[in-house]
Amino acid sequence: MAVNKCVKFFLFFFNLLFWLSGCVILGVSIYLKVHKDGNVITNEAIPGLDLMIAIGVIIMLLGFLGCWGAIRENRCMLLMFFISLLVIFVLLLALGILGAVEGKKDWVKERLDKLTPLSSQPANVREDLEKLQAELKCCGLVTGSSEWTPIPDSCRCNGTLPECSTSGVYTTPCSTRIISLMETNMEVVLGIAFAIAILLIFGMVFSMILYCQIGRKDGVTTA
Repeated sequence: MAVNKCVKFFLFFFNLLFWLSGCVILGVSIYLKVHKDGNVITNEAIPGLDLMIAIGVIIMLLGFLGCWGAIRENRCMLLMFFISLLVIFVLLLALGILGAVEGKKDWVKERLDKLTPLSSQPANVREDLEKLQAELKCCGLVTGSSEWTPIPDSCRCNGTLPECSTSGVYTTPCSTRIISLMETNMEVVLGIAFAIAILLIFGMVFSMILYCQIGRKDGVTTA
């Protein structure tokens, strides 16, 4: 039985796009890591760039593995590709369920709590926190304005605002604002994860079809 050329080349181009997307993710992530003037506070709370670099490398390796296995009709590589996609699919499903069910409030607060007391932190950390306070209308990292000595101007606010205390400072800690932003964007993240999961299913289906067809062809040839 001959190998279906449509399945073979569809899998090849699927993995070529997979590999190219990995290159793009890796390149952009490295560029941002090296050139972007990131905020120390948000990088600590949401360490996304290092994760994106790792994802880019993994996608590039899997894309190459799938392309080579498809074009060379190599069953071993196709099986490795299928198993890798299956593992990633299971992990993605587990992380998606955890992300939807469990909040990350304690996790974020624990990481930011390591940056206290603020008086012992280097100048760049305090400067980044002040920028964040002015942008998100918050004060302090975990407990509030009590973390500052003295309280900076970025914590000051108009007393008529609901989030402003009678002493004229923001009452909401920045960790609460960061967690709120994460929860707001959770639906988008889960949507992207769902789309990736669909692509993984297609990749697994076509790789296994090609794997089986190559096996039947080799069996006929041997006979």
